[in-house]
Amino acid sequence: MPTGTHGRFVWYDLLTPDPDAAVAFYRDVVGWSSKPFPGGDAVYTMFVGAQGPLAGATKPAQAGLPPRWVSNVYVDDVDRTAAKAIELGGRVLAPAADYPTVGRLAVLADPQGAPINIFKPSQPMELHDATKPGEFIWSELMATDHRAAFAYYSALFGWKKLRDFDMGARGQYLIYGLDGSELGGMFTGAKDAPMPTTWFYYVVVEDLDGAIGRARAGGGKVMNGPMEIPGGAHIAQLRDPQGAIFALHENAKPK
Repeated sequence: MPTGTHGRFVWYDLLTPDPDAAVAFYRDVVGWSSKPFPGGDAVYTMFVGAQGPLAGATKPAQAGLPPRWVSNVYVDDVDRTAAKAIELGGRVLAPAADYPTVGRLAVLADPQGAPINIFKPSQPMELHDATKPGEFIWSELMATDHRAAFAYYSALFGWKKLRDFDMGARGQYLIYGLDGSELGGMFTGAKDAPMPTTWFYYVVVEDLDGAIGRARAGGGKVMNGPMEIPGGAHIAQLRDPQGAIFALHENAKPK
């Protein structure tokens, strides 16, 4: 599937102080290989899965920023989308700029503070089958007010609410998507949550327990899980050795 759909996740960046160590960690945990991005002044290493490159690791542009994963969402017009984000209460952290051979990109923060990139590639990109091992399958936002966050992103990217899931005492979980296809979920974090509004990006692994074991052996920590979710899949949320949050997803086993 080509990327020409406004609001689709198309790439992921890991901003981390030691990209080489991060590449080795995720290679062991997820099974990604790596290769340097050709050209450019910044050192940028691409993560490569079975379907090709899907993410990359580099040092943050500003010293002192905490390590984190950030997604890149395809938009029809980066400048127009950035201006609309401001109108909706968001902020532009890095203004729109052209990156040779890559495309045009800007960095936004939503009204509750979570960063996300908007991106229009200079060349066509093919979307991967997100259900396969090594691919990003789910983008989840823990917000201080997930309904307000969804209203913002819906206006910005055209995301649609597909359904709500009742998590009991933890409240409602809103599942969003495009063209009837699920992209992720949003929920309101507990008032005493130890972290601010945060995106979690889930990567498919064939053996969740094995991946967790490798993560722990490599210096990572499990924050939540493993647990079963509706539909029979299993998930866990982790922190890598440098502090970036990521999540793992094991598809439901055939019955």
